[in-house]
Amino acid sequence: MLVKSYFRDFVSLLYPRLCMACGDTLFRHEEVICTICLGELPRTKFHLYEDSPLDKVFWGRVPVCKTAALFYFSKGGRVQHLVHQLKYKGRKEVGVLTGRMLGKEIWTVQDYHEIQRIIPVPLHPRKFKKRGYNQSEQIAIGISEATGLPVDISSFVRTVASETQTRKARFARFENVKEIFHVADPETLVNQHILLVDDVITTGSTLESCVNILLAVPGIKISIASIAYAVV
Repeated sequence: MLVKSYFRDFVSLLYPRLCMACGDTLFRHEEVICTICLGELPRTKFHLYEDSPLDKVFWGRVPVCKTAALFYFSKGGRVQHLVHQLKYKGRKEVGVLTGRMLGKEIWTVQDYHEIQRIIPVPLHPRKFKKRGYNQSEQIAIGISEATGLPVDISSFVRTVASETQTRKARFARFENVKEIFHVADPETLVNQHILLVDDVITTGSTLESCVNILLAVPGIKISIASIAYAVV
């Protein structure tokens, strides 16, 4: 055991394990996010009350049952760094861990127990091939681990590869995504309450487009969750 401990310490010197939020070295008992960041990252707690700022994003646009976001997102902040590691640096474990954290939080609220399946916002196959994974699916996996809800990646798909949403205005974001999704298996979603999962919510345009298309399914109910909400 002592030899293994020395070996782990030697490997850590060559390849230090870093916090995906602040970049500091992780201690042996820490994984993905350091203890300090876990305590200081700005939680929204939107799932605990009605008429939250995230609820209001969708007022007058699309009907959603519940909304939740784990952290507030600010430019240059630790949450942005965390999301960057997930989306662009191949750190899938960030999505799974934060999804698990989000799942544990929302599962304390009885209303979320009405949800029957989790659907991550899909990537176009071309972008999926380039990135190697869907970051929203990794978040959904974490939520599933915490709640026991199944993840559905086949009923709702992306048919058009849209341009990046970064630096687009709200209307431009909506125009960019309004006709790029498709319900591939509507029969499985009839009368279902689904949790639609995205990585970061800014204007809500991507999710609005998804909800508008999903609402064609009879009896469907939709709640929304993400790991970050950006105040615009």
